[in-house]
Amino acid sequence: MLIRRIEAPPFDRVEPLLPSTGGSDPATRQTVAAILDDVRVRGDEAVREYARRFDGYDEPPAAWELEPGRWQGALSRIDAGLRAALNHAVDRVRSYHEHQREPGFTLAEDDGTVVGMKVTPLDRVGLYVPGGKASYPSSVVMNALPALVAGVPEIIVAVPPGGVTDPVLAACALSGVTRIFQIGGAQAVAALAYGTATIPRVDKIVGPGNRWVAEAKRQVVGQVGIDMIAGPTEVLIIADATASAERVAADLIAQAEHDEDATSWCVTTHEPLADALPAALEAALARAPRAGIARVALERNGLIVLVPSLKDAIEVANLRAPEHLQILTEGAERVASGVRHAGAIFLGDDTPEPVGDYLAGPSHVLPTGGTARYASPLGVYDFVTRTSVIRYSRARLRHDAEDIIALAEAEGLAGHAEAVRVRIRN
Repeated sequence: MLIRRIEAPPFDRVEPLLPSTGGSDPATRQTVAAILDDVRVRGDEAVREYARRFDGYDEPPAAWELEPGRWQGALSRIDAGLRAALNHAVDRVRSYHEHQREPGFTLAEDDGTVVGMKVTPLDRVGLYVPGGKASYPSSVVMNALPALVAGVPEIIVAVPPGGVTDPVLAACALSGVTRIFQIGGAQAVAALAYGTATIPRVDKIVGPGNRWVAEAKRQVVGQVGIDMIAGPTEVLIIADATASAERVAADLIAQAEHDEDATSWCVTTHEPLADALPAALEAALARAPRAGIARVALERNGLIVLVPSLKDAIEVANLRAPEHLQILTEGAERVASGVRHAGAIFLGDDTPEPVGDYLAGPSHVLPTGGTARYASPLGVYDFVTRTSVIRYSRARLRHDAEDIIALAEAEGLAGHAEAVRVRIRN
């Protein structure tokens, strides 16, 4: 069977198919923990050892950093059409994220009391760029531009040697990257988190990677910040009688071709569409270059959910909290108004999910695995800190002293109370 099919409600039929939150397997956790500890203690020596073991890359630390001329020069080496597309993407992503800037605020009172919030960009961030099965210049754009717009002065890229391609280097040149190191894997995450003699320590690590990279990011939280633990990609499509089986099939495969663990769901109110989808998928797979990967993903994680109403379709979507939610219905905006949990919502037949992957503007770094219930897309707000600012006037301190002292004494903190009393005795 290419793709499973169920009917809902009852919604408990959907519950067993929702993503689990078990984290990584014990073997991965232990292996990664050992790598992190080793890099923390031995620094560059350990990084080099793991690069040789896992990537077949054995160069001294002085050779890890790419000369700026090499990656700036990539702009002239790539195809003109790709260069224009990258420029277009950078412009759109920068323009969108400029609207996310927070200026901070100051609230002043007549007596001179001031409270406010100060917004400060991080000093240095690390961007992990995967380099295994494919080259991902879009990952550079979507991770680096929000940091650049936030005002981060140093954006450092770590990329496995196999991922050092001209499209990736060109994207770095256009996206505000300041340094590039050709080091990958959990050892790169460790180097960015702890710092070595060659690779500087960063304040936050962002970017996707394999399970070893994801686990390394999980384990260094607290030492540095991270964006999120990204799981396999996913799409949920809400479709009614107006949707085309051929186009829905194309959209499901567009997500399924990423890897064998990708998730593609269609939730529809139209039984003829549900009936037609398996054949439409087979026809599309017959033409798809990555059909082998997509077929496995659809067999493992593909799902058609037949529901009696759009209200029920929305409920399924909220239960799943998908990374990408496409709405192929009449009145797509009205349907979207009922959606509480999704990483990104794509409205209407002219908005297939790939427009968000490459060009629409919002970062395509989105919460996966149901975490859209509480997490948000990557944005400028991920690359700043917010600091509370407080200045009391003498009159305000006298006015509030009694309440502050009462609260401090209720908590048994006499020193807190005395710090106020000593200022108001005279």
